[in-house]
Amino acid sequence: MVNPSPFLDLPSRSDKPRDSGLTHVFDDGLPPAATGQLLGTIAQWADVWKLGFGTAYLDPTLGQKLALLAEHDVPACVGGTLLEVAWKQGRAAECLDWAAEAGFPMVEVSNGATSMPVVEKRRLIKTAAARFTVLAEVGSKDPAATVAPDEWATEAAADLDAGARWVIAEARESGTVGLYRPDGSVREDVVDALVRVAGPASIIFEAPRKSQQAWFIRRLGANANLANIPARDVLGLEALRLGLRADTVPRGSVGADTAGRVDR
Repeated sequence: MVNPSPFLDLPSRSDKPRDSGLTHVFDDGLPPAATGQLLGTIAQWADVWKLGFGTAYLDPTLGQKLALLAEHDVPACVGGTLLEVAWKQGRAAECLDWAAEAGFPMVEVSNGATSMPVVEKRRLIKTAAARFTVLAEVGSKDPAATVAPDEWATEAAADLDAGARWVIAEARESGTVGLYRPDGSVREDVVDALVRVAGPASIIFEAPRKSQQAWFIRRLGANANLANIPARDVLGLEALRLGLRADTVPRGSVGADTAGRVDR
């Protein structure tokens, strides 16, 4: 089926490479064949492709996947947990060397899975930024950890100053910690603090659930930066961004001044 000629008024979306409106894909171990099939459909809307957990280190087909991603102009990113484990073992430099040799253009620097002090995190960001585009992450993966909005905002600002291109707000792949309460609802005070200090274009909000994605689109617009999106959900997210799903269809009667806007 051929795509139809444009006939709808939709929210404005920038072309790749985007500075905002990023869709950050979470890959938990897709094989190359599945990756290639998905990229044929979603590459134009995928801005970062994170190989989550330590899967990049274990995957014997890593070279094939990185080649596919490069072919489709989708930057690959090393997950932050792998670098945290390397740091804990005193081998962060070796991990960055491995990532560069493998061909990763991006790395994530986080401290949510270990006891890495923020001063060490910022030193690692500065080191990594000399060779990679760095995505820092704020927030703990521990569901029992205290969530302090001002502390998150202060850490995000410092990470950006240290050389991070964007800062990711932690939620894990479950969407039930950090940025969210255990029931998956958004901690609005955390969002407000991060946006106030760094601006929405510098923060990527992990939002694995459709309800969470819709909340950010309604709050920040079609060009909200969203992360931890399963590859199979990228096309659906783009429809959500453009008001082509019920969750974000602009309200108003036919002829009302709602064309091209996401209801806020």
